[in-house]
Amino acid sequence: MTRVGAVVPSSNTTAEPEFRSALPESATVHAARMPLEDVTASALDAMADDADRAASLLSDASVDGVVYACTTGSLLHGSGFDAQLESRLSEAADAPAVATALSVVRALDALDADRVAVATPYAGELNELEREYLTENGFEVVSLDGHGIVENTAIGELRTSDAKRQGRAVLSEAPDADALFLSCTNYRSVPALAPLEAEFDVPVVSSNAAAVWDLCSRLGVSPDLDIRLADREPVDGA
Repeated sequence: MTRVGAVVPSSNTTAEPEFRSALPESATVHAARMPLEDVTASALDAMADDADRAASLLSDASVDGVVYACTTGSLLHGSGFDAQLESRLSEAADAPAVATALSVVRALDALDADRVAVATPYAGELNELEREYLTENGFEVVSLDGHGIVENTAIGELRTSDAKRQGRAVLSEAPDADALFLSCTNYRSVPALAPLEAEFDVPVVSSNAAAVWDLCSRLGVSPDLDIRLADREPVDGA
């Protein structure tokens, strides 16, 4: 039995069920929460201060690995902050740890993607932070659309059909994209990945899929993901 720990925003209602659906039956998911209501840069920054405490609580459950299940919360201060966050959580939980934003970078690198179309539920401030982060990590953001939502519970109410519709829109604007990224661990999008891959013949990555794939690779287990990423290994040094 593999025990996966998830450090999640208190208002996130999607990460745990999507992790469960993307993990093998032999894995269990155990969450610790950090206070967050609105998805803004200042709120995400304050939330990160509670990450070590949450990870240390998961160590009491003897988890085998930990995911920091927040995309923009792990890219907030750019490249470098993501790796520092992984190190902090690994030490606090005494287990391997991945931060969602860096997991996405590893996933896109493994897929040999250079030109990325991005769909998010976020408002403008976080969209720009995400664009800057991806650019800093060597990707060209060829199309980006956000729903403009700030309240995290409202993000959690979005449906998979919303993710499909938005993914189609950004890919239609960028037919030469190498990959589509559906951002946010609270955006219900894992079931949209395979249909969008089949429709557009490009790899599709979501925050939760990337995080599960990344942690599974560290733990030596296979994710239950029916997408191109599932068969890829992380790029050395990513």
